[in-house]
Amino acid sequence: MHFDLEKSLPKPGVRFAFPTVHGSADAYALAHAALTLKSRQQMLTIVVDNATDAQRLLSEIPWFARQQENEANAKSKNSLNMQSNLHCHLLPDWETLPYDTFSPHQDLVSERLATLYEIQNGHCDVLILPVTTALVRMAPPAFLAAYTFFFKQGETLDEACLKSQLTLAGYSHVTQVVSPGEYSVRGGLIDIFPMGSMLPYRIDMFGDNIETIRTFDADTQRSLYPVKEIRLLPGREFPMDEMARTAFRSRWREVFEGDPSQYAIYKDIGNGIASVGIEYYLPLFFDGTATLFEYLPSTTTFALIGDINGAIMRFWSDTQSRYKFLKSDRERPLLAPEMIFLSDEDFFKLVKPYGRWIIQASDSALELSAPIPNIAVNRRVDDPLTNLRAYLLQSNLRVLICAESNGRHETLQQYFNEYNLPLTLAESFADFITSSAKLMLGVAPLHAGFELNGMAFITETELYAGSGRRIGKKKQEGATQVESMVRDLSELKIGDPVVHIHHGIGRYMGLTTMDLGEGETEFLHLEYAKDTKLYVPVAQLHVISCYSGASPEDAPLHALGSGQWEKAKRRAAQQVRDTAAELLNLHAHRALRQGHTFEYSTRDYATFSESFGFEETADQAAAISAVIDDMTSGKPMDRLICGDVGFGKTEVALRATFVAVLGGKQVAILAPTTLLAEQHAQTFADRFADWPVKIAELSRFRSGKEITLAMKGMADGTLDIVIGTHKLLSDDVKFARLGLVIIDEEHRFGVRQKEALKSLRAEVDVLTLTATPIPRTLGMALEGLRDFSIIATAPQKRLAIKTFVRSENESTIREACLRELKRGGQVYFLH
Repeated sequence: MHFDLEKSLPKPGVRFAFPTVHGSADAYALAHAALTLKSRQQMLTIVVDNATDAQRLLSEIPWFARQQENEANAKSKNSLNMQSNLHCHLLPDWETLPYDTFSPHQDLVSERLATLYEIQNGHCDVLILPVTTALVRMAPPAFLAAYTFFFKQGETLDEACLKSQLTLAGYSHVTQVVSPGEYSVRGGLIDIFPMGSMLPYRIDMFGDNIETIRTFDADTQRSLYPVKEIRLLPGREFPMDEMARTAFRSRWREVFEGDPSQYAIYKDIGNGIASVGIEYYLPLFFDGTATLFEYLPSTTTFALIGDINGAIMRFWSDTQSRYKFLKSDRERPLLAPEMIFLSDEDFFKLVKPYGRWIIQASDSALELSAPIPNIAVNRRVDDPLTNLRAYLLQSNLRVLICAESNGRHETLQQYFNEYNLPLTLAESFADFITSSAKLMLGVAPLHAGFELNGMAFITETELYAGSGRRIGKKKQEGATQVESMVRDLSELKIGDPVVHIHHGIGRYMGLTTMDLGEGETEFLHLEYAKDTKLYVPVAQLHVISCYSGASPEDAPLHALGSGQWEKAKRRAAQQVRDTAAELLNLHAHRALRQGHTFEYSTRDYATFSESFGFEETADQAAAISAVIDDMTSGKPMDRLICGDVGFGKTEVALRATFVAVLGGKQVAILAPTTLLAEQHAQTFADRFADWPVKIAELSRFRSGKEITLAMKGMADGTLDIVIGTHKLLSDDVKFARLGLVIIDEEHRFGVRQKEALKSLRAEVDVLTLTATPIPRTLGMALEGLRDFSIIATAPQKRLAIKTFVRSENESTIREACLRELKRGGQVYFLH
């Protein structure tokens, strides 16, 4: 149906219920609404019931808006009158639990401050936020205005005054700037990463004047391009100057009974320290807090999406539960929930004066859009695109297939060509609108498809329904530079441990200049045990290397002249000789054996790869390519894949297994624990479900009969893949045609198992997966004795992790689980 959105624009104080929407049609409609409102100098605020939808709309609305602007510009005789560049901003949640003992991540605070600043200054057309964000009481708008300041090229700047100002604004002094809210001063250079900025800045001073300002890359620390001005937002959402701290302590004494000096938070604030979790005492910094509504223009129109009331009820239930649970803590008194958050009644009362769209699931017969029927690829038939062909014949709609990235665009184009389904490429939505082609392919960040106004948008969610939706990858800056990650010794910081080739481990304390009678010379200042010092001329830098043993803080410093270093070198030399003899023996065996050259069908391999539910990251694709090259080269493979948990090492193993099985060989997968073996068995069974491949598992989860059958299958060659623990290394396990061994976390096997693994390496291709390589294994890889691939690029939507070691208690476990669930993560509890 065609829905006239402009006629449905709600007036102030009016509530309008949207027709039912499907897929990403809500983003399409809201983009159109936002453009209409922008042409009237009005703002659209979108409140959703969960953070995931907020992120989705943040990517979808700008895409739809750009396309609709293009369409309107094409139709308009005077395109100069058209509004453009729809500014969409997200106001994220703190991602902490109510009354948490953690503070929000600096990146989140940075984004929140930037968004509030843009709203205040009229540079926000669309504001998107979860309803939980709207419930939090905030600093008054005057705070942001008072604590924001600017630096301009050519201005006079006092360094001491700047340091004081930045510290009071909440910025941290560091040796190297890498995150928002940090600054450093090195001679005439001032590096600063302003809150709300995408890049840090480098200020080059000439005396007391700002000579140049340049952006720089936080990773490489290299300058990028010049700018004329920097905007500095406050480093926190509350002030920390003397007046604010005095007011905080005064209000603390009014709210809480007892001696305030017994509380660490009270004392920290007095000393200018912002304790973790201080955000839940924010009302004590101000005479009165504000709400989001005080930042918004009076002409704002709201769109309330999803079960807003239910989300508020759940939030308040959790908040009151935590308040009751934690309020008895004598070391950390709590403010009443009403002082920190808006109630449901408060929220709906404040939103009532505005025009409001209500978009939620309903049984209404009136629909804005229609869902996409079953058009999923079916790999079990000769023509996997049968369902899509039938849809195209039966439907009068023009269809746009939406790829999630340029890489996926190429893959889909090849896939459609392979099965003789012609399509036309669309550079933009404007191309799609103006073309007469029935079926087109373009790149669009849509979550789910829909039918609307004579058009159908089909995403990979519908195209690969039932086989795992592909998740697009973040924009890659290029493949990881492994060399720079593991071999770059140029970035020495004061306090770092270093190794002198003749004197052992010392600590680098900076550069110093001395005159020894031949003019001034620059030296590295090294400190050793017992406060002894060593000065190394810069010209002899080749005798210094980075220390890579224990943590830098615990590095064992040697005493100059004690002989410790010589003894350590002798022990290391003996270990090197032993390892060298072992490696020579192993490589001699491998050199005598001609490796198996695996052959496989590229079409079958592509089909198997398509069943991967995600898009490969740059590092993952490079690792897969390296493994396949090893297996098809005729050279015996011994490759180490190193990557963090969740970075995609298992997919590398799956691809290698597929090539080996298609090449007529058996594959053994070794896992250090029964639980991990079971997890791999389920994953491999799912991925090989559509292929004539027999898989078995050897672990204590299997019965004696199942293990006997598996042993027989391995011996007579009827079993293709076996997954197990150390049982696979038993003497009674025989393979008919073993070609590939995959070892997960080799360092977790015992000495006897490792000896068996050594013998395997001389006979078959070996692929080792690890997140934490032992120094010896990593050292062999770095020295070129084993092939080495690093997967260092996190997949999109993989949440950052923090590791804590705590004493076991139920409240800690409960807090950890709740915190992970709140940010949309998963919990895997090993007890």
